[in-house]
Amino acid sequence: GRLVESGGGSVQAGGSLRLSCAASGFTFSTYCMAWFRQAPGKGRERVALIERLGGTDYADSVKDRFIISRDNAKGTLYLQMNTVKPEDTAMYYCARGRMDWICPRNPDTFNKWGQGTQVTVSS
Repeated sequence: GRLVESGGGSVQAGGSLRLSCAASGFTFSTYCMAWFRQAPGKGRERVALIERLGGTDYADSVKDRFIISRDNAKGTLYLQMNTVKPEDTAMYYCARGRMDWICPRNPDTFNKWGQGTQVTVSS
């Protein structure tokens, strides 16, 4: 399987950005999917996950600002980023988890990654 992110770029604080992740080579609809991010000098953080039937879970730092969604027919994962802040600056990665109906919250269960897309938020 393969994951390819797109949509990153530079945006001013308070603005919006939409990331996409195109999946191929596996049955996208049967997997837990998530967005992670990693800022320079920091560890990788799970931003949001989405279950097979659309259940979602968010990091406290992005709750009420970011929206994760999936289009199973297109095999695509999205992250709508609203009211962005400078601290949202990071490399954002799409990740595939397990084939669970309820996605485990343990980030170690996500083990397939895209190459990442950079998001830079200026103040």
